[in-house]
Amino acid sequence: QVLVSRATSCMFKLLQRATSARAARRVVSGAARLRAQCYSTSLADVELAAPQPAPLCALLEEEQAMAEAASRFARERVGPVVQSMDEAGKMEADVIDGLFEHGLMGIEIAEEHGGCGATFTAACLVVEELAKVDPAVSVMVDIHNTIINNCVSRWASPELQREWLPRLASDTLGSFCLSEAGSGSDAFALRCAARRDGDDYLLSGEKLWISNSAEAGVFLVMANAAPEKGHRGITCFVVPREAAGLRVGPKEDKLGIRASSTCPVLLDDVRVPASAVLGEVGAGYRYAIEILNEGRVGIGAQMVGLAQGALDRTLPYLHERRQFGTPLIEFQAVAHEVADLTAELHAARLLVYDAARRQETGTPLVKEAAMAKLIASRVAEKTASKCIELLGGVGFTKEYGVEKLYRDAKIGAIYEGTSNIQLNTIAKLVSAQYK
Repeated sequence: QVLVSRATSCMFKLLQRATSARAARRVVSGAARLRAQCYSTSLADVELAAPQPAPLCALLEEEQAMAEAASRFARERVGPVVQSMDEAGKMEADVIDGLFEHGLMGIEIAEEHGGCGATFTAACLVVEELAKVDPAVSVMVDIHNTIINNCVSRWASPELQREWLPRLASDTLGSFCLSEAGSGSDAFALRCAARRDGDDYLLSGEKLWISNSAEAGVFLVMANAAPEKGHRGITCFVVPREAAGLRVGPKEDKLGIRASSTCPVLLDDVRVPASAVLGEVGAGYRYAIEILNEGRVGIGAQMVGLAQGALDRTLPYLHERRQFGTPLIEFQAVAHEVADLTAELHAARLLVYDAARRQETGTPLVKEAAMAKLIASRVAEKTASKCIELLGGVGFTKEYGVEKLYRDAKIGAIYEGTSNIQLNTIAKLVSAQYK
């Protein structure tokens, strides 16, 4: 009986570490065999197998289901309107509504607030799948899930959570207002001010390059409530779109991700109650640093999806197109190019998945998030460029959609921390290990 008890205890411990249904079935099967042996085996003879680490790409059943749902939505609802949205520079309302209807906008929000209660990895998988078809839709979903929803879930008061989380999961798009004209990579040089006025705050300033702003129903606005304290006065405010004095300016005419809105947001003495402060007064800088580290993992997932989408559009053509009587893929130079791109993409995907799992376990991920975004953005840009070359003349047209992915890829080296900022972060943390 002691042996049986030990075997059962071990089984439960291993089940807790299992990362897939298949792994769980192996644990249960192995434990059953072990219990059967216990009645005829001495304690000294029993060896409990150590848990086997799962591959980085191993997914939970719910994660796989989310990825498949996002893939279907991307093919059926996004695919038919990708080109028209890109040409118009406008996100279709039907696409946004569909994302909410399919549960893709409240992935990590707790079920009690109407969300899916899924993992950060699940959110990254959704971002990746959508990016295979349209990175513009992907980044909208990424910002909403990994930044807006997680800020509110993590730091907002219970009252703000009850007010906004159900809406963020069901029908209200969010926008994150940090950047300003003089505050880009130097994010905390912002000048947007929050002046106390009785029980309220008055927000004044202008935010630039704000994603999701044209369609958003709520804005998380970073403003300085105590300029004399420098960045330690920066505070995050939850501001509804209908707030008097808030105005969204005209959209930028961009190179890529054109359907994703990028606009200035102007605040002219926007009055908000003190209860609209997200978290603590003066802690906004800390929230921004932490959430943007995680957001970089999401951008890494977007870039991985983009690169995979370029390959998915290119490989069939390489098998169909013949020159000198031979399919292009059978020319060694072409095959080697595809092999290189595939290997580099897999490496980028592993960096992203590793960083995502670190977020879920509370493991430090600043360096890993920076590496994931840096490498994934490089891989995306290179893959899209090489795929255009592999496609030849048709790659230079809009017919196959790779030229759009090439335009979309460039933003990966710019937003949510430029590549040079990622290099600075990585170098600083590596150097610190040897001091």
